[in-house]
Amino acid sequence: MASLLGFVARNWQMSSPSEVPKAPNALKFGILGAANIAKSVLINPAKTHPEVKVQAVAARDKHRAVAYANKHGITQVHESYDAILDDPSIDAVYIPLPSSLHCEWVLKALNKGKHVLVEKPAVVNAIEAEALFQSPVLQKPNAPILLEAMHHRFQPSWQYFLSLVDRSSLDRVVSIGKLPSYIIPKTSVQLGYETGGGNLLNLGTYGMCVLREIIGAEPEECTKCTIRKAPLNGLCDEAAEANFRFPHGVVGEIVTDMRASVFILPTFIASVVHKEVPVEDDRLCRGQKKFHIRKVTLNNFLMAAAWHRIDIEDEFIIKKVDGETKGVIKRWTKKESRKIYTFKDAGLDQPGEPFWSSWRHQLEQFVNRARGREGSGLWFSNEDSLKQAKIIDMAYEEAGLPLRPTGGFPHRHASA
Repeated sequence: MASLLGFVARNWQMSSPSEVPKAPNALKFGILGAANIAKSVLINPAKTHPEVKVQAVAARDKHRAVAYANKHGITQVHESYDAILDDPSIDAVYIPLPSSLHCEWVLKALNKGKHVLVEKPAVVNAIEAEALFQSPVLQKPNAPILLEAMHHRFQPSWQYFLSLVDRSSLDRVVSIGKLPSYIIPKTSVQLGYETGGGNLLNLGTYGMCVLREIIGAEPEECTKCTIRKAPLNGLCDEAAEANFRFPHGVVGEIVTDMRASVFILPTFIASVVHKEVPVEDDRLCRGQKKFHIRKVTLNNFLMAAAWHRIDIEDEFIIKKVDGETKGVIKRWTKKESRKIYTFKDAGLDQPGEPFWSSWRHQLEQFVNRARGREGSGLWFSNEDSLKQAKIIDMAYEEAGLPLRPTGGFPHRHASA
């Protein structure tokens, strides 16, 4: 019962947070595009952050922007995206536009001195990634902050999960991400080729990020990538399975489906299988050795604040390793599960509440960076984003699909 009450209370507070008083020097955000995702990523998290105020929004359709502002309690509606960037009172912008427009508007915002939180994927291919993340404006002293919203990285559950991984003995890492088909319609810009759509770029980018972070290295090759094409656009994938070869023989696998069965719940699983490693045990008889195989799984790595479970499975094997008869003498398994909703649960001294979403944790570190504070040190760097674009290109090339087109897409096609 306590667990159920905690689940209900946590999700209620996350979806309907109370607004805290704002500091006089709070960071003032503008939103480029009246996108639904902004409520989860910025608007709700900002309510519980005393140093963040969502001040302005702009959209191609002024009437839509006004309705959006009224719905979310946003003070100002600007005539255009450029008007937000030209507003000296705006400190930072959130960019949830179609992916094909990200590079163009991020660069414009940075050159206007605005800090930028951009929705993933930050770019549509590695060429754009190099142009953006190695741009001169980011090399200047006191350059604006740029963050690609890879929000799962900021969760205490994710950091605790990583602490259970031994990178020196990795064998296989698997990431599974599936969404029921009613969440993303067939006609969504997320499945449009020219708007920077495609499953690998959108949902799949999380899976590839999971592999990179768990393994702590970059893939040497994408050895397999089979896709299911989007029915309305043969240039886009709506589902994919891909294998990557990492250094030291580690295998990384992703299964990702933006339009899975309507009967499934959203599914986000990260699983790590370690190699068999020897374990010291003074109690063993002569000629015997003890070995250990660990499997660790994080269920719901993407939305862990709503609910998650970390499963730890430790298999132990005692073998006879000398003499004429060699083989397994005994084998047993220990299983346990853990839930980590705050950094204190993980034994770390960092701020947070059980109802803080991954986006709220992300916003905490964004503000720390913008204010020049150390914070937790958690971040998704420009170099990370560049490497992320390269692994996505690697998968598309193995699948035989063209990379998404470089450059801004005409505004008349944008959905925001």
